[in-house]
Amino acid sequence: MADRTATVNRETLETQIEVTINLDGKGKGQFNTGVPFLEHMLDQVARHGMVDLTINAKGDTHIDDHHTVEDIGITLGQAFAKALADKKGIRRYGHAYVPLDEALSRVVIDFSGRPGLEYDIDYPRSMIGEFDVDLLGEFFQGFVNHAQMTLHIDNIRGKNAHHIAETIFKAFGRALRMAIEHDPRMAGVMPSTKGSL
Repeated sequence: MADRTATVNRETLETQIEVTINLDGKGKGQFNTGVPFLEHMLDQVARHGMVDLTINAKGDTHIDDHHTVEDIGITLGQAFAKALADKKGIRRYGHAYVPLDEALSRVVIDFSGRPGLEYDIDYPRSMIGEFDVDLLGEFFQGFVNHAQMTLHIDNIRGKNAHHIAETIFKAFGRALRMAIEHDPRMAGVMPSTKGSL
């Protein structure tokens, strides 16, 4: 089986990001981003996606977390695209429902080669601690654009903003795990009638 690892660096005047990923990992996450709530969410992706994920980031968080969160999404998406390479033999599609107490969310993924995000979450409050929930949409948009995938995220119910966000990220990790898995019946085969993704 081919090595499915990648390291991607992104440097702008606003952020410096380094992401290292192993798609066939053990679910270990190491994060140093200056955005604690995002780190908590990314840990869910690593654990439930069974990917090893290391993210180091320095950004202009003295202004706010926007650039750092968005650029982490972009760089993580680039790392997934690089590690998946031509995508031969993967399942391509993934989906998951995840509950947490009163909250329930659904995530559906297609590594289609076409960026598309459907994300319309009604959080009951705008802040989780010091974290602006609007930035979660920016993270996913950056990820989708650079991973070249279609991503549908729906919160089916929930009253607690933290619970809603956590169910989304856990379901995202679970759906990623399904989509990037090797399908033994598709070994070496492109999962598309077009012949490329």
